[in-house]
Amino acid sequence: MNKSAGAGDKAGLGEIMKKAQEMQKKLQDIQKQVAEMEVTGQSGGGLVKIVMTGQHYAKRVTFDPSLMKEEKAVVEDLIAAAINDATDKVEREMRGKMSSLAGFKFPDELGDAK
Repeated sequence: MNKSAGAGDKAGLGEIMKKAQEMQKKLQDIQKQVAEMEVTGQSGGGLVKIVMTGQHYAKRVTFDPSLMKEEKAVVEDLIAAAINDATDKVEREMRGKMSSLAGFKFPDELGDAK
């Protein structure tokens, strides 16, 4: 067995381990960024707004007072749409951050047209 090949293997393994540790650190940083992130989902042209964290927790719900005159079903639909909009934004942000870590773009299942 060639001793120099064994030394090269150790150096290669060390480099792989170093890169793995760097990736793990970057992943932890991204997880922290996502946890601290806040997005605002909207519906009805901004009549309903939902502030959501990167962990999908709703922090705040606001709606235009004019909605108090609308039917209950309309308000419920607008709230659901705003929640969905916020969720979509969290997912896009997460995919973008993970893409930068992985070095490639994840497919956008939600569609770029939204």
